[in-house]
Amino acid sequence: MGTSLPDTFASRSAVRGCKDADSCVGNITGSNSVNVFLGLGLPWFMAAVYHFSKDSVFRVESGPLGFSVLMYSIAAIVAVCLLLLRRNLAVFGKAEIGGPSSTRYLSVFILVLLWVLYILLSCLQTYNIITFDF
Repeated sequence: MGTSLPDTFASRSAVRGCKDADSCVGNITGSNSVNVFLGLGLPWFMAAVYHFSKDSVFRVESGPLGFSVLMYSIAAIVAVCLLLLRRNLAVFGKAEIGGPSSTRYLSVFILVLLWVLYILLSCLQTYNIITFDF
């Protein structure tokens, strides 16, 4: 949330200046990719260099990561399908952003529900309340 909040305002400005949401979606995708690649990649790279210099093995236990990635992938596929439906169906106003109030609020509800389910299931799996083995 900390690094994504400024990106939210940048995406809002991008939407207001364009007739479609392409620049907004591109901005969100790009900024989150940079956050993940730098947030995970840089510390792992530094740890790998450190362990290499000490002639030791650098291991990262996957833990609940596989389950979390699976849940995130499912949520992302559902979200992209929702965007495609919004873009191509008249009931949504043929627009990713805007359109009739009822379908706009339905889309918000679906996306917030996906987020809540992802967080909830990931937490439950992390604390071993639910188990999932590959």
